[in-house]
Amino acid sequence: MMLASMLVLLVTNPGAVLSEMISASTEALNLCIELCAVYAVWLGIIELVNLSGLSEKLAHLLRPLIKKIFRVDNPDTQKLIALNVSANMLGIGNAATPLGIKSMRALDDGSGKASFAMIMLIVVNATSIQLLPTTVIGLRANAGSANPSDIILPTIIATFITTALGILLVHLIDKIKRKTKK
Repeated sequence: MMLASMLVLLVTNPGAVLSEMISASTEALNLCIELCAVYAVWLGIIELVNLSGLSEKLAHLLRPLIKKIFRVDNPDTQKLIALNVSANMLGIGNAATPLGIKSMRALDDGSGKASFAMIMLIVVNATSIQLLPTTVIGLRANAGSANPSDIILPTIIATFITTALGILLVHLIDKIKRKTKK
């Protein structure tokens, strides 16, 4: 697409190619710096949550749900999954990524095959219920949206439906897989 755009620009207005490339680079760099600031704040908050012991309380609160959905009994793994899920719920997917990697490593049994819990973690991360889509709100605010937070309710509805459907499908496929093995 970039190449096609440059070709069209070269044909229609050759003098503008360099200025448009510099302008786009400047805008991309500004966006990266602004997003780095947002992620730094949220990563700091997650670290404070972890150091203050709130992560333990969150893991304890989510433990029954995590145990049922992921079929995981290890408290440390449950804590990592709880932090990952809560970071995704706050709309800070990039801050949730390190927690997801740690969770995946904790779920790895060394067999070289993805376990049920690993597949579920991938699905929950891919669909992730977002109560507060902070990254999208930040992008909309940077783009000059009059009301950048007006996407909260539609986001909650859409991500709840996709997450619920993903969880149900993983459980259904696992059930079918178990029946065919018997």
